[in-house]
Amino acid sequence: MRGRGDARCWPAPAVSWRPETWHPRLAMGRLPRPRRSNNRRNLPHVFLFVLFVGPFHCLASYSRATELLYSLNEGLPAGVLIGSLAEDLRLVPRASGRQNHQGQWPERAGTEWTPPLSFSLASGRLSGQYVTLNNRSGELHTSALEIDREALCLEGGGGAALSGSISISSSPSSDSCLLLLDVLVLPQEYFRFVKVKIAIRDINDNAPQFPVSQISVWVPENAPVNTRMAIEHPAVDPDIGTNGVQTYRLLDYHGMFTLDVEENENGERTPYLIVMGALDRETQDQYVSIIIAEDGGSPPLLGSATLTIGISDINDNCPVFIDSQINVTVYGNATVGTPIATVRAVDKDLGSNALITYTYSQKVPQTSKDLFHLDETTGVIKLFNIIGGNVLQTHKLTILANGPGCIPAVITALVSIIKVVFRPPEIVPRYIANEIDGVVYLKELEPINTPIAFFTIRDPEDKYKVNCYLDGEGPFRLSPYKPYNNEYLLETTKPLDYELQQYYEVAVVAWNSEGFHVKRIIKVQLLDDNDNAPVFLQPLIELTIEENNAPNAFLTKLYATDADSGERGQVSYFLGPDAPSYFSLDSVTGILTVSTQLDREEKEKYRYTVKAVDRGKPPRESVATVALTVLDKNDNSPRFINKDFSFFVPENFPGYGEIGVISVTDADAGRNGWVALSVMNQSDIFVIDTGKGMLRAKVSLDREQQSSYTLWVEAVDGGEPALSSSTKITILLLDINDNPPLVLFPQSNMSYLLVLPSTLPGSPVTEVYAVDKDTGMNAVIAYSIIGRRGPRPESFRIDSKTGNITLEEALLQTDYGLHRLLVKVSDHGYPEPLHSTVMVNLFVNDTVSNESYIESLLRKEAEINIEEKEPQISIRPTHRKVESVSCIPTLVALSIISLGSITLVMGMGIFICLRNGKKHHREDKNLEVQIPLRGKIDLHLRERKPMDISNI
Repeated sequence: MRGRGDARCWPAPAVSWRPETWHPRLAMGRLPRPRRSNNRRNLPHVFLFVLFVGPFHCLASYSRATELLYSLNEGLPAGVLIGSLAEDLRLVPRASGRQNHQGQWPERAGTEWTPPLSFSLASGRLSGQYVTLNNRSGELHTSALEIDREALCLEGGGGAALSGSISISSSPSSDSCLLLLDVLVLPQEYFRFVKVKIAIRDINDNAPQFPVSQISVWVPENAPVNTRMAIEHPAVDPDIGTNGVQTYRLLDYHGMFTLDVEENENGERTPYLIVMGALDRETQDQYVSIIIAEDGGSPPLLGSATLTIGISDINDNCPVFIDSQINVTVYGNATVGTPIATVRAVDKDLGSNALITYTYSQKVPQTSKDLFHLDETTGVIKLFNIIGGNVLQTHKLTILANGPGCIPAVITALVSIIKVVFRPPEIVPRYIANEIDGVVYLKELEPINTPIAFFTIRDPEDKYKVNCYLDGEGPFRLSPYKPYNNEYLLETTKPLDYELQQYYEVAVVAWNSEGFHVKRIIKVQLLDDNDNAPVFLQPLIELTIEENNAPNAFLTKLYATDADSGERGQVSYFLGPDAPSYFSLDSVTGILTVSTQLDREEKEKYRYTVKAVDRGKPPRESVATVALTVLDKNDNSPRFINKDFSFFVPENFPGYGEIGVISVTDADAGRNGWVALSVMNQSDIFVIDTGKGMLRAKVSLDREQQSSYTLWVEAVDGGEPALSSSTKITILLLDINDNPPLVLFPQSNMSYLLVLPSTLPGSPVTEVYAVDKDTGMNAVIAYSIIGRRGPRPESFRIDSKTGNITLEEALLQTDYGLHRLLVKVSDHGYPEPLHSTVMVNLFVNDTVSNESYIESLLRKEAEINIEEKEPQISIRPTHRKVESVSCIPTLVALSIISLGSITLVMGMGIFICLRNGKKHHREDKNLEVQIPLRGKIDLHLRERKPMDISNI
């Protein structure tokens, strides 16, 4: 079989083979001793001639290469005629012979034989994917797989060659898409290596499509009219020419926009958005429309996407106060830090354009600034110092709201202070828990009712009733501590959890009957404890990786959280004891890698544990499970169970009968492990069921036409790219007895032979000669006389092995006349023998005086009694075939020898051939027939004419 990239040229035959007469005795009327064929002696001559002429003929054959160009539309159904290679190459061979009933050309026919043309792809693996090639007529048709120009030439990268005899080519400078095929035309005298190019024409079978469904365009609100902005992500249409994208339009223009299309030097069209009116983000900050792309097909196809036009902000607005003045009242006993008022300005812009800062005007006295603090960001005014007795009762606070690039907005806050003549209540704390700088520190998970502090409430005037309560949120309560008056205990009401809240701020408020009150702020800070273990985001971490990965391949980054703080919340990662050694886990980053290549066929799934450990004392940990699945890659070729296969099949095996199963496996999985079988040669006779691997013959097989077949079967998996392997299949046909013996001599029942009365007993008179196309015991022939008629026909006997008929007794005067012997020729076949019969006519007389009389006797119906007796079988076949010796290995080896060695071999060969030419000719190589005779006789056989016989 010829592989891909293997170019060979076989020498053409030097002379035409002509059939000859089967046996010279039939043409000359004599039956000489058979001679052996001299074909073996001529073999060195033929070998030397082929060796000398073959290379020059090979060069001549390679020069006969040509190219054909066809074109067709994409998307055609199966069976559409593309072109006829035989007609377009003007190759019309002379048909001298006739095909037999099975459509095969005979070995010999007429006077000169010219084989038919044969067309085949250089490698038939993918020949049926896009086109089908008729091996006899050379016609190209579309296959069942519809041709998609965009899939072949655009998605394939334009020029990416496919494996096999078909490749795809797309010229970057044109819109052509070519399907390339290499076709071989045989036989040798018509040899062509044809480059077939099929141009795939585009049809409008694809609608324009935007790469994204949502397209956003931002336009500044101060963009002038006629501003042009390119729309990113234009539509794509795999079709070409006028079938591609031609124009764009908007479904709704909103009266503010329009659309224009520009074409560059490469023919690409880009849509541009054009502003048609004045924009104001504060009025409308977004416009939504539908952009439509339309191609130039007939009818045109459309594609659409949502176009969102966002109006970006500019600093075209300044801060504005709603009111120009506010009035505020503050009591003289107000606590420091108490908010007294809030000013707020508004800016319609966004982001940094709307950033507002608040400041006092330079007109505000410093004493007012020292007493009242203004927060620049929030605009909150708080009491900053204690209100003394000499403080002014009215303060005018002019506040400015500043924006970027703007004139400040102004607001006036009039603060009136109401003086108080009595002293407020006093709150005296005594801390039980650890307190530093006014902050109480508590450990989390402290039990309920943990005491924090005692508070003593005093009235300096000693004439008002004072009440006390707790203001703020948290798991705390303030309750009177009996039996003492004005003593209060602050304690917890439930366990504290640092992970829920780390800081609390509550206020102890005291107020008297006159409505005056004071506050004492209590700050509680929780201390963290290692009460939380690390937690993985997922307890089962499912991962995948393709086999044959690179060393130290990244798998994933583990991540576990720990609600604790500080070192107690710092997590380290470790592999569990069940993890294979070639997995690595970085303890700090949690990056999981594999150091070696994984093989799915060796192990597909891995399952092991990983740990997350914190740095608390004692440390806490949690465990997760890693489930890694190794994905299959097509890294295993199909493998046949046997190196080669041999099947023995009886001849006449029915068509599509099961010859045998070809078992093949593929270690890969899924589609990569799906295997398709195909016959690489003899595919017109044999076929394989892909699913079962069953080999079948399409036609009934006849051993007499061909005794054995050698097939090459290819297995191709479904991977990308596909992998393949091949194996050799030998089919040997077993002979069955389906051919009766064929009588070659005498030629008809009307032939007769003149036997002289003087013939001595024991002399051979004539013979019956037959052959059988079967082999073995099916071809062993026996001869017997089963019927006699004449004066004394028992005077003749036949040799059961050789078929020679001899005279047993001396002929008498009464024996003159016609003797007729009915001879049965039988084989020894199984299940039952087959036979033929022939009439042997012997005319005993001194001469033939009246031929018409003899012919009248022959035409009469012979009344012969059949003698049924089994002949003795001679265990020797009447003919055998001589296997021709293949010279191909010798030709290949000698072609490498230098020119000088070739000349020496040719000279020695010519000398040996001339010397051996003087020997006797051997038997014919196709049929080897032995006809033993007991005596040397010279027989002359004539159809319907008497023959003389004489003893030597």
